[in-house]
Amino acid sequence: MKIGVISDTHGHLDPRVREAFAGVDHILHAGDMGFPSIVLELEDIAPVTAVLGNTDDARTEFKELEVVELGGLKFLVHHIVEPKEPSERLQQAYLHHSPDVVVFGHTHQVFHELLDGRLYLNPGYSGRRKGDERRSVAVLRLEEEGLEIDVIDL
Repeated sequence: MKIGVISDTHGHLDPRVREAFAGVDHILHAGDMGFPSIVLELEDIAPVTAVLGNTDDARTEFKELEVVELGGLKFLVHHIVEPKEPSERLQQAYLHHSPDVVVFGHTHQVFHELLDGRLYLNPGYSGRRKGDERRSVAVLRLEEEGLEIDVIDL
């Protein structure tokens, strides 16, 4: 199974995302979509689970936190996460849902690290080019040996 992971589109879906996500079974968008229509564009590629970011309009149907099971793993998606010092709300969500993977955005920085048996993944920033800021998405491959992460620069 392959899962596309994207965050911080800020109203712009780079055309290269379609190629990067070719063949994915599901897409996780970790917030700061910019426009809900971004999710509709992504749904042309694969089913999408998306959450609100701090710049998104809370009057949409999206929630701040989603949990989805894919390929036998539980994914918790939330925009702002501090992996080494989770908020009280996230600590409670971890206890309640026991996620295997936490997907987040906000920092515009790629991050993937296994902490306390849980993978934390930030695919980085994927919106419009701003100077020399790195733009990227990620693809998670669920292999028999475990999870493989491919970070793809845009």
